[in-house]
Amino acid sequence: MNIKKRIVKNIIIQNILAFVVALYILLVRITSKFKFENFSVPSKFWKNQEPFILAFWHSQLMTVSFSWKFKKRINILASGHSDGRFGAIVGSYFKLNNIPTSDINKKVSLIRIFKILKTNNYIGITPDGPRGPKEKVSEGIIKIAKISKIPIIPIGFWSSRNFNLRSWDSFLITKPFSKCSFVWGDAIRIPDNITEEEIKKFQDILEDKINECVTKAKKNTE
Repeated sequence: MNIKKRIVKNIIIQNILAFVVALYILLVRITSKFKFENFSVPSKFWKNQEPFILAFWHSQLMTVSFSWKFKKRINILASGHSDGRFGAIVGSYFKLNNIPTSDINKKVSLIRIFKILKTNNYIGITPDGPRGPKEKVSEGIIKIAKISKIPIIPIGFWSSRNFNLRSWDSFLITKPFSKCSFVWGDAIRIPDNITEEEIKKFQDILEDKINECVTKAKKNTE
């Protein structure tokens, strides 16, 4: 491991950088205008204390906390590696709980996920994360929804002033003084008796719905 990577992975450095990033995100929140479309979709679940799985692209993690208007925190499934830990530190400033996952503790993470959903709490999953391919839904989120019998609600975001990082997901960085839009999609319920072939079908459906939300959000910021 080279010196640069060691510095970035140092927990003290991570906390300092996370604080700076959190200040930037807060600046974006304070100076930007936000529009919420189809907000009645999550509001109905929140009002009835019903859990759901929030689905959004990994590239849109920066602002996702601003879409959340409920007293219960959302639990974000994230990588257990250093980048995931860094994101967890940043997220803690915006009332996001992080559920770390890796190949080693995947089984433990799933048990924790089902426990959270069973107690009427909420899970956020980036179905193309943590390593891609970009904007392609993996089967994991569909299987979680199938077993738990909890619906998936897609969401898309866009901003009028932004740029993309040179990362695998083209991570979206919104600039201050932006016009921002969140678009919620309708809840998608996964039958508990679907076949492996049908799981692929629902992967495509969710992918299309998230992209549809992002497209609408882009139009709202034009």
